[in-house]
Parts: sequence; C-alpha cells; structure tokens
Amino acid sequence: MMRTTWGLLAVLLVTSPAILYFKYQRKLAAPTAGGQHYAAVDETIWEHALPDLDDLRLYAGGKEIPYTRKIMYGSSRTEQKSVRLLQPGTLGGETQFLLDMSGVPEYDRITLDLAAKNYVAHARVDGQDDPHGTKWANLGMTTLFDLSDEKLGHNSTLQIPVSTYNYLRVTLEGPVKPADVQGATAGIERAQQAVWRELGSALKQTQEGKDTVLTAEVSRNIPVERVLLTIDPAQGNFQRGMEVQDGKGSTVSTGEIRRIHLQRNGQKIDVEQTWLDLNATGQGKLRAVIHNGDDAPLKITGARLEQYERRIYFDCDAGTSLEFYYGDGKLNAPVYDYAQLFQTDANAGPVQLDAEEANAAYTGRPDERPWSERHPAVLWAAILAAVAVLGGIAVRSMKNAGA
Repeated sequence: MMRTTWGLLAVLLVTSPAILYFKYQRKLAAPTAGGQHYAAVDETIWEHALPDLDDLRLYAGGKEIPYTRKIMYGSSRTEQKSVRLLQPGTLGGETQFLLDMSGVPEYDRITLDLAAKNYVAHARVDGQDDPHGTKWANLGMTTLFDLSDEKLGHNSTLQIPVSTYNYLRVTLEGPVKPADVQGATAGIERAQQAVWRELGSALKQTQEGKDTVLTAEVSRNIPVERVLLTIDPAQGNFQRGMEVQDGKGSTVSTGEIRRIHLQRNGQKIDVEQTWLDLNATGQGKLRAVIHNGDDAPLKITGARLEQYERRIYFDCDAGTSLEFYYGDGKLNAPVYDYAQLFQTDANAGPVQLDAEEANAAYTGRPDERPWSERHPAVLWAAILAAVAVLGGIAVRSMKNAGA
C-alpha cells in the first residue's frame, strides 16, 4: 500500500505543471471587456509545444486559468430520407413527376436517382400541400448533368430554399425521360462555416514529365488540412487527378480538381473545385502532384497550404494580464470542468498573441530518477568493492579450512 501511494505521488510530481518547467511563453493582449475570449494557435506554438498542444497552459498572475481547445472544422449534417415518386410522365414534351414529402419535416435538397447518362437538363421545382391544387409555389431552378464521356462528373441534386411543403412537382427540360427517374431522397443540410488559416510554408512549382509538382517544407507537429490552388481565369475547362505525398513518398490524400463552365442545349453548368483536402502533420516535405495526362499543365497562379484554425477559449475579466506557457515535455493534456461544460458565446472576441519569448524563470524539471540511475558509477564502484571484500573473506575462509 505504501509503495502504491509513493508511486502515485511520483506521477503527480512529474505531470503537474509549474511555470518553472516551461521553456517558452507568449503574452496575450489584455481584453478590453470581460467574458469569453479566444486566441488562435499559430505555427510558432506548434513548433515548440507537444503534439496536440498537450503542454499548453494559460496563466494570469501566476494562477492557472482553465480553457478549452476548439478546431474550427465547421459542420455539415444532412439527414437523407427516401421519398415516394408519384405520377412520372410527360407534359408538353417535358418530364414531370411529383414527390411525396409528407414524411420529411423540412428539407433543402433532393437527390434524384437517374438512369440517364451524358445529358444536361434544367429542373424546375414547385411546391404546395395539395397535390391536386393549382397554386404551386416556384422554389427555383437547378441544372442537372452527367458528362461521363467527357470525364467531367455529374450532378443530380436539386437545391431549393428550406421548405415544408407536403408535395413537390419537378419538371425536367431536357433528354431525361420518365423511365430514367428511379427514385429520390430528401434532407436538409445544417452547415456552420469552417475557419481556415493559411500556413507560412511556401509552395515551389516544378514540372516532372507530364505532372505538375508543388513542394513545401513544413515544420514538425504542424497540421496541414488543405492544398488550395488559384487557377488563371483564362484557363479552360479541366478535370485533373491530384495527390499529396509526405516526405517518405507515401500518399496521404488523393482526389480531383476541376473547372466546368459550359452551355449545353441552352443550359448552363458552373462547377469549380480547386482544392484537395488532406490530413497530414508536417514532418519535412509535402508534395502535391497534379496528373495532367496528355493535356497542357494548368496555369497555376497561386498555391497555399491551409489548416483549420485552432482556438483556445477561456473566460477572464477586462484588463487581465495573460500568458501562455509551453515546452514541458512531461505534461499530459489538462482536464478542466470548463472544457466539459463549455458553451461557445457568439460574442467571444479574439485576443492577439505577442511574440514568443524564452521563459526567464525556466529551470527545468528536477531529476526525479532513482538515486541508482542518477549515480551509476558510484553504484558500480560499491558493487565491485563489495565483490572484492566478499572474495577476500572467501579466500581467507578457504585457507583456514585447509589449515
């Protein structure tokens, strides 16, 4: 029991924070108002703190201040539910059908299951509660397309304002026939905008055969979550495969970038995605490779690495003098009631960080290893001396026995 108690005490001594044990510090600008605030983590903190920022602590007047960390992913939640397809047919040369939405409380998108290939169609959506009524509300137009032969992707989702009508009437202007409409699902997307930070690592562009390669040096611990390209507006339509490799040549992300601006059968299509999401932690070099095939390289006018902003939320009074401390390799992540009960305040304001400084009070943690590990030479000398003494006693005993 006593040994267990001392063991727990030793663990507490090793993992408890103290200002003397942190190598680095960052002052924060004093808030002008009380309440909830946040500070954004930058590359300097990532470079000198533990991975995942486990050793980051916030102090005010020598007192530890509880906080919580939030990654500003944004959020997107869509609950899709199948809906009944009713009365598919042709009216005035156009495909028309009804969707029974009575089982979906509210919705802002309908995804159609279409058997048609290589088409462009214009879809009009109208809604009302009585399927036999005459007062249909116009909910907008969406361009649907499938450009499989040209390898430019497809879109079969109708996007409309948030609605609660029991029935929708969909009219398709184009080559899609009633028999091509095989089903539909509906739902609503509730999204919160993500917050991105641009990283300071510059991307260098080179050409390796038919591939365009962008390389950057990323310091250790720094998360990288997107490669964003700026393509010359004069660049025509394209769809290119893209992958990102780490310093060892292993692929960490694959996908496609594309631009589609065209008109087919009087219908306009506008699609553009010039970024690739990834999940990598900088440990040297990152390579973004664009596979051009037999096409000319894209006219890339800019490229940057980005990460989701990491925020440190905390509460304090106006004018409080605050400091971050980090650089203690033996700390575990803090556990605060504040983090477990945290609710984001929409009025929380940012607090700026000053430049990093070496902690003038730093002494480092005391050597808490056992005495034998801290003085191995003395221990071995004692062991050898004991062996010599015991050996002498043994020899003397043998001589006395012989006599």
